[in-house]
Amino acid sequence: MADVILDALLDTLKLLPFLFITYFILEIIERKAEDGSLKLVRQSGAWGPVIGSVLGLVPQCGFSASASNLYAQRLISAGTLLAVFLSTSDEMLPIMISSAAAPSVIIKVLATKLVAGIVVGLLVDKVFRFFKHSGETVNLHEICEQEHCHCEERGILVSSLLHTLQIAAFILIITFLLNTIIHYIGEDTLAGIILNRPIIGPIIAAVVGLIPNCASSIVITELFLSGAMSTGAMLSGLLAASGVGLLVLFRINKRHMAENLKLLCVLYAASVIIGICFDLLRISF
Repeated sequence: MADVILDALLDTLKLLPFLFITYFILEIIERKAEDGSLKLVRQSGAWGPVIGSVLGLVPQCGFSASASNLYAQRLISAGTLLAVFLSTSDEMLPIMISSAAAPSVIIKVLATKLVAGIVVGLLVDKVFRFFKHSGETVNLHEICEQEHCHCEERGILVSSLLHTLQIAAFILIITFLLNTIIHYIGEDTLAGIILNRPIIGPIIAAVVGLIPNCASSIVITELFLSGAMSTGAMLSGLLAASGVGLLVLFRINKRHMAENLKLLCVLYAASVIIGICFDLLRISF
């Protein structure tokens, strides 16, 4: 249990810089920018999915948390958010490097996640247009009212810090609960469920990947490297593994729950479809 608590603390601490920088920038924009400027920022994201997918490859789940905050304020598009979620490498890259995985395998996995993020993001923004929101934003002042923190009356620095600590506390609690569940279930049990089963493997692996915790990418990567998971199942799990991005999205954007659920469904469906395609075509890394 001590390890579970320590892991939850470390996972949360790693997010603090990303959350603070994001809230600091949002505070400046919200307090200084005019409506016209905000509208320009929101409408200038034609290449957002490309940029988001590239940034998501950085081996941390902090970008997904930041992207969720930016999406709630309508500063990035739904396609850009999904691109970040799909490409987020989380703990996968450090584990593969430390396990001496072949460089070609690492490059193929990262390239697949990069392309998947770009393609799905652009399709969502330019073709399917699933997300036609009313234009309402979830601004920091509304969060202040909900939490009764009165931080809008304080300076930008203090306000940003308060918002960061509020979200970090929420993440810490959920992370602890998830770590406890994973601790008692065990990786061997997960391996026995997933293994190399065609079609079913990617479907289950993507569910594991959706767990809003860095541990999910660790489990999936280790199972793949040990040969207990096919390439398709591994990709489904890692594509769905967006760190705590979904957790932050459902917390910050809770007034638009239907939107959140659609984002979750698209993320899951895209991850499963890509994984199944790799298995059916017998593509392996």
